[in-house]
Amino acid sequence: MVKRTFDIIDHLQKNYAFKNDIFAGKKDGIWYTFSVDDYRKYTNYISIALLHLGFKKGDKILSVSTNKPEWNFMDFALAQLGIVHIPVYPNINIEEYVYIFNHSDACAIFVGDEVIFQRVKPAIEQTPSIEKIFCLRKNACVSSLSIYDLIDLGNKEENNYSRQLQEIKNSIMPDDVVTIIYTSGTTGTPKGVMLTHNNLLSNVLATVNVQPLTNKHRVLSFLPLCHVYERMMNYHFQYLGISIYYAESLATIAEDLRQIKAHGMNVVPRLLESLFDKIQAKGKDTGGIKKKIFNWAVKLALKYEMNPSLWYRIKLKIADLLVFRKIKASLGGQLKIIISGGAAIQVRLLRFFWAIGIQTLEGYGLTETSPVIAVNFPKGDNVRFGTVGPVIEKVQVKIAEDGEILCKGPNVMKGYYKDDEATRQVIDEEGWFHTGDIGELVDGKFLKITDRKKEIFKNAGGKYVAPQVIENKLKESIFIEQAMVVGENEKFVSAIISPNFNHLHFWSVKHKIHYRDNIDLIQNMMVVDRIGKEIDKINQTLSPHEQIKKFKLVADTWSIQTGELSPTLKLKRKVILEKYKSLLCEIYKC
Repeated sequence: MVKRTFDIIDHLQKNYAFKNDIFAGKKDGIWYTFSVDDYRKYTNYISIALLHLGFKKGDKILSVSTNKPEWNFMDFALAQLGIVHIPVYPNINIEEYVYIFNHSDACAIFVGDEVIFQRVKPAIEQTPSIEKIFCLRKNACVSSLSIYDLIDLGNKEENNYSRQLQEIKNSIMPDDVVTIIYTSGTTGTPKGVMLTHNNLLSNVLATVNVQPLTNKHRVLSFLPLCHVYERMMNYHFQYLGISIYYAESLATIAEDLRQIKAHGMNVVPRLLESLFDKIQAKGKDTGGIKKKIFNWAVKLALKYEMNPSLWYRIKLKIADLLVFRKIKASLGGQLKIIISGGAAIQVRLLRFFWAIGIQTLEGYGLTETSPVIAVNFPKGDNVRFGTVGPVIEKVQVKIAEDGEILCKGPNVMKGYYKDDEATRQVIDEEGWFHTGDIGELVDGKFLKITDRKKEIFKNAGGKYVAPQVIENKLKESIFIEQAMVVGENEKFVSAIISPNFNHLHFWSVKHKIHYRDNIDLIQNMMVVDRIGKEIDKINQTLSPHEQIKKFKLVADTWSIQTGELSPTLKLKRKVILEKYKSLLCEIYKC
C-alpha cells in the first residue's frame, strides 16, 4: 500500500521490476538509463550516506537543479529519512534565493551542476545554516561531494545503518510534511507551502485512474521538478510504471521528443503557443497549392469539436494524410497525450492538437492543493473545451457568493511555513481553501476559471474587468507574444504589448519596412496600425467597458530572466507596471 511518497519504490518493485528504463537522462547528447533496482539501491545508499554524515529526521535540505534522473534518488532518499525536501527554481534572482534559503532553515543543499552552484553561491554564503553542499552530477562541482560519492559511501556503510534506516522509514506517517515548496511570488514575498506525503499521494492516486498511458509508454519531462505540477506528475508516472525521460535542456525538447518517440508530456500553455506559432510560420513559408492545403487543414482543425460529425471526420482524415502526419512526425510520431497546466490555455490550441490526433487536456490547481483540483480526461464524457474539467476524486469544490473557487480535500496543504496568519487567511474554520480564482461549474460538472480574484479590477465607472480573459484573446494573434491589460480606476482599458518579434520581422521584410532594431520597429506606423487591427478584431468580442482604447508596444521580450514572468510563466504585474510606468503615464496623461 502506497502511503508515503517513497513507498512508490516498493510499488515499482512489486509491479514493474522488469523496467530497465524507469528513468533516463541525457548528457552531451547521449541517453543513459536506470532500472527499478538501480532506483531502490541508489536511494537507500544516499539515505545511509546522509545518516553517516549526521543528518537526521526533521532536518531541511534544499535542492536547486534542472531535471535529471538523479533528482529522484535524492528526493526519496530525503523522504525516507524524514528530511524535508525544499526544491527551488534554478532561474530566480539572488534576492529570492537569499530569502528562501534563510527562511527555510535548511542545513544543506543539492545543486545540479557547477553552473548552478556558481549562481547560488552568493546566497549560500549569506545563509549561515547551510553547512554542506552536494552535487547531482559526477565530477561536476569541484568543491562538493557528488551524489555518486554519496552512493559509494552508502554502499560501504550499508551494514552499519540499514536497520536504523528501516526504523526511521517505519516512523514516518502519511501526514508528516515531506516538502516545502515556495510559491513563485508574482506578488510579494514567496510563501513556503508545507505538503505532506498524503497531500501529494492523494493527487497521484486520484489522477492515475484517468491516465490512458501505461507501463509500455514513455514520457518526456522538462517542466521544473521543483514545481509541484511536474513533481506530482513525476510520482504519477512512476506509480504507473511509465518510463520518464528527462530532456537535456529546453532547447532540445523537439529533438528529444523525436529521439525517444515520446507518448506523452506535461506542458504550460506558453510552450504550445510557441509550438503552434512555429507550425503556422512553417506553413506560411510554403507556396502555391501546398500553402492552400496547409491553410485549409489548419482552419479545419480550429473548428474541431468533441464527437465530430461523419463529414468532418472524413475531411479530418484527408487533412491528416496531407498535413497533420508531418506535424506529428516532427514531434516523434508517437505523441498521444499532452497535459497542460499552470495557466489558462487558449481553446483554439486545444482544438488544433485534438484535431491532429494528440489529446490535449487542461487541468487546474495550485501549489497549496498538491496541485490538481480538476482536470479534463479522455474517458467517457469528461472533456469540455474552455473548462478545466471535472473535479477529481475525493476533492470538493464550491463557488462562494463572490464567485471565488473554494476547495476542500486531502490535497489541501498543511499550511504556510512559519506563517500562521497567512494560513488562516486562505483556509477558513471549516477547512475550505480559498483559491483566489473566480470560476463557475458548467452543467454542475465542469469547472471553468474566469480570472484571478486579485487581478480583477474596476474602471472609473465602477465596472469590473477581468484582464486575464482579454490577455488570452490578445495572445491568440500571431503578432502578439505577451500582453498586460490595465485600467484600474481609469476611464478606459489599455494594454502594454510585447510583440511576437519572430513573426513581426518576417512580416516587416515582406512589407519592405526598414528598421535598425526592435525599438525602431515598434515606432513604425505600419507596425502600430497592423497590431491595432488585431486589437480592433478582439474588441469586437468584448463588452464596451472591456474594449482596449489605447495600447503601447514595447521592444522587450518578456522572460523569467528579465523579470517580467514568474518561473511558471505568469505575468509579474507589479514588475511590469513599474517598468513601464512612463508609458502608462503617456496613455492616461498622469
